[in-house]
Amino acid sequence: MKLVGDVEIENLEKLRSGKVREMFSLDDRILIVTTDRISAFDFILPSLIPLKGIILNKISVFWFNYLKDVIDNHLIESDVGRFPKFLKRYKDTLSGRSIIVKKVKIYPIECVVRGYITGSGLEEYKKTGMIGDLKLPRNLSKCDRLPEAIFTPTTKEVSGHDVAITINKAKKIFGAEMIEFLKKKSIELYMKASEYAIRQGIIIADTKFEFGITDDKIILADEALTPDSSRFWPLDEYVPGREQKSFDKQYVRDYLLSTNWDRRSTPPELPHDVVEKTSERYIAAYEKIVVEKFKV
Repeated sequence: MKLVGDVEIENLEKLRSGKVREMFSLDDRILIVTTDRISAFDFILPSLIPLKGIILNKISVFWFNYLKDVIDNHLIESDVGRFPKFLKRYKDTLSGRSIIVKKVKIYPIECVVRGYITGSGLEEYKKTGMIGDLKLPRNLSKCDRLPEAIFTPTTKEVSGHDVAITINKAKKIFGAEMIEFLKKKSIELYMKASEYAIRQGIIIADTKFEFGITDDKIILADEALTPDSSRFWPLDEYVPGREQKSFDKQYVRDYLLSTNWDRRSTPPELPHDVVEKTSERYIAAYEKIVVEKFKV
């Protein structure tokens, strides 16, 4: 299977090259190509993960369709066979990993929803008993389920790490009405997806959404509930109070933390077995969520 890193398409302007996705202008639409790149600690790693881009793209398409009754999204077409004819010669690169979407003006805010306490949220809670301006119950342990899902926005940085902001600060920047709408929709999306995922044996510990505006309408954009934008834990192995096994790229982060890489210089290549096991985790996530055997 072809590995896809950088993508160039003749006569199409590349609008943006993100950590994982390449975006091209397609008249009044955008072509998004999801590569096999993987990032960790705000670095794009030199190793590609086989099938990763296809899996991320297919999982997003699944959720866009499953959640469209909560809020409309930017998806127009995911079948490469229905793409403009001039893209046919790029079929090997685009198949399975590309979508055509509406042009959307993205709000520069990451809409993070947490159902469980872990990661940076846990670190903040240990210090203050809060996440942002939300006071949480006392004596929560690592990976405990929260009494209810919470909205903890961050800034969306072009480079470097996104910065957590309180809901009150977000309201001052973007307006109270806008933030209340984004909060409501983010939690609705998370709850519907979480209830579905639990039935498939996956806990969605947290996730992030991006929204934008097109034709005076706010819609869901970017990716949706992938192993790159979410923490996925196997339900049958969940034990609060400790780190969880995961279907996401935490496996890669854990490997990198076990090396002497300083997280400031160029990252190292991943060993073959880490690449292979990471690919297997992405495939397992796909098969559990979509409830079908993964086929290229």
